[in-house]
Amino acid sequence: MIGASREAIASARESLTALTDSTSADPKALADELAAVTVLLDREVALRRVLADPSRSGERKAELVATVLGEQVGGATVDLVSGMVRSRWSAPRDLVDAVEELADIADLVAAERDGTLDETEDELFRFSRTVASAPELRAALASDTAAPSAKVQLLHTLLGGKSRQATERLVTRLVAQPRGRSLEGGLEALSRLAAERRGRSVAVVTSAVPLSDRQRQRLGSALARLYGREMHLNLDVDPEILGGIRVRIGDEVINGSIADRLGEAERRLAG
Repeated sequence: MIGASREAIASARESLTALTDSTSADPKALADELAAVTVLLDREVALRRVLADPSRSGERKAELVATVLGEQVGGATVDLVSGMVRSRWSAPRDLVDAVEELADIADLVAAERDGTLDETEDELFRFSRTVASAPELRAALASDTAAPSAKVQLLHTLLGGKSRQATERLVTRLVAQPRGRSLEGGLEALSRLAAERRGRSVAVVTSAVPLSDRQRQRLGSALARLYGREMHLNLDVDPEILGGIRVRIGDEVINGSIADRLGEAERRLAG
């Protein structure tokens, strides 16, 4: 998101945090209702355009939210969405994306409350690695022709009883309602949200062989000093990088593998 939308989603996140921190609101119920609002706004193009129209009064748009959603969701969800439509959005689609993000964050708040946020974060990463290494599974879950119910049933077989509830809820929602996102991109975004909930950044570390506990601690400390914040390391092993490590933090990549250095040397020779 850019410009006005970035400020609007930051404000929406603060509202959700205030709601879940200071009230007895059920975060899982909030997540379900916000997900339902996402589906509605994704389907009703005219409605989302009206609610994101900067030329319309914020109060009038909030009244419309209350009219449309008042009988379908609880008061807390109506208040959250009403606050969002009072903000300025760069594009109507950004509003829908933001509502969906709040649904995901609400499920992570639920995981935080029951003490399973760490495990949820790890499971999201491990599942993303499983998908990346199993093309047939990825194809089945990302299929445009398969019924959402069939994909959800497959996920339940894979994750049901074997993962934390928040993990299954988040991944199920992503697979059932991809909204144009790739499966890999969606899983990465969920992992990033989980890390942000814990006040950390995610560093995806790929090495030729598993890192020792001491190596992980040293790398985590070095990255924390470099970036000025705590880092959560998602570890992956790929023998093809030959040696060293590769670290990816968001869009930034730190290449330290032998394969990368050989590739760079070949490019220089070819040039």
